[in-house]
Amino acid sequence: MNLESRTDAGAEGLAAIRARPAGALAAFDFDGTLAPIVDDPDSARAQDGAAVALAELASHLGKVAVITGRPAAVAVEYGGLAGVEGLVVLGQYGRERWENGTLDAPEPPAGVEEARVKLPKIIESAPEGVVIEDKGHALAVHTRRAAEPEVALERLRSLVAALAERTGLTMEPGRFVLELRPPGMDKGAALRALVAELGSTAVLYAGDDLGDLAAYDAVDALRAGGVPGVTVCSASDEVIALAERADLVVDGPPGVVRLVESLTSELF
Repeated sequence: MNLESRTDAGAEGLAAIRARPAGALAAFDFDGTLAPIVDDPDSARAQDGAAVALAELASHLGKVAVITGRPAAVAVEYGGLAGVEGLVVLGQYGRERWENGTLDAPEPPAGVEEARVKLPKIIESAPEGVVIEDKGHALAVHTRRAAEPEVALERLRSLVAALAERTGLTMEPGRFVLELRPPGMDKGAALRALVAELGSTAVLYAGDDLGDLAAYDAVDALRAGGVPGVTVCSASDEVIALAERADLVVDGPPGVVRLVESLTSELF
């Protein structure tokens, strides 16, 4: 795979990673990026070859990370990532951290518990196929399995937004999903904190959904502060906002795996 950015800023980011891999950070979303999107979130598993590709990259790069809205332990299990040395998994948008087999997971804030009680009442009259995913520190309403998923999403949007306001949570829309989570939890904040912790000299971030735009914003801010970066979109027909902004666009999770393999081969 030819790693060629379509923007000058992305080309600078790739060049910086190639020049100083020991100082570089590569971070990846999980669902839709490392793992194909599926109807049942509990059935999601990493793309074939993803764990091996990340392990190879981690042996040549300063740090490899997964930043996900899922609980960190779930991403590790579903991704087959437990044996990947040098990997850090930031779950719940950075509230949880898994590294070297150790999980640091604080208690969820009170608003989440209130929403956990009230959200099932909201979807009682929702179309068949609408389900709630409990992520511990966040709650997600999925409409993908409904007969008309977009219609179901729009019917629920204002109700879920009202619940978010009452409980002090933030509502984040995604690919046939509405997620409730504590404010201040986003992938951009998690990425910036990790870059600051590591003192990374270059950064790559790959994502697929609207929640990844915060990480794209973080890469832009890092560039402005002198840290070169590159944004990668795991493309789909469902969300085009990331592809419009990304420095490099690949064909879904299989394309992400090929990108990781290509980058690793360049670092030997």
